[in-house]
Amino acid sequence: MSELPVAILSREGAVISGKNAESLNSRGYGTKSNGKLVLAPYEALFLVEKGVIEVSKKSGKKLTFQNLLQYFRRYDKNVWVKYLIYRDLRNRGYVVREGFGLGVDFRLYDRGDYGKEPAKSIVFGILEGKPISIRELSEVLRKVQNLKKKLILAVVDRRGEVVYYSLSKLSLGEVIEGAEV
Repeated sequence: MSELPVAILSREGAVISGKNAESLNSRGYGTKSNGKLVLAPYEALFLVEKGVIEVSKKSGKKLTFQNLLQYFRRYDKNVWVKYLIYRDLRNRGYVVREGFGLGVDFRLYDRGDYGKEPAKSIVFGILEGKPISIRELSEVLRKVQNLKKKLILAVVDRRGEVVYYSLSKLSLGEVIEGAEV
């Protein structure tokens, strides 16, 4: 049995170097930095779960998926939601990259488009039961439309399943006009 590539844990995610870094980067993983590949926390979790890499501390101690998740949760309370959305989209065959800082968001590339075409959609994730204001949702939609992208709302339910909704226009006028008072 061959040894898995080892990424070294960092606050930003996990860092991997060598030919493994190049191979992972060509498949849409990580961000190149000083000849190394920095994997975001959700990418590192996904690759560990898939058995593609191992992650260890600088001391050499290998981490389990659960240890890794606990570590990343200290720095990002949304890492679990990001991971669930990322995993679901990757398992569906999409290349998913970090978004534009709107919250829990990703750039979504159509199958086969990564490296050839820009992302056509932005995925904005929310957790079922965690309220989001109409104002915040409207602001995200406006920003995404200014980027000339399509907004996909990814709702993670309590069982960890993800349901997707496409948003193109947010209007409450119709709801309010038809409501009985």
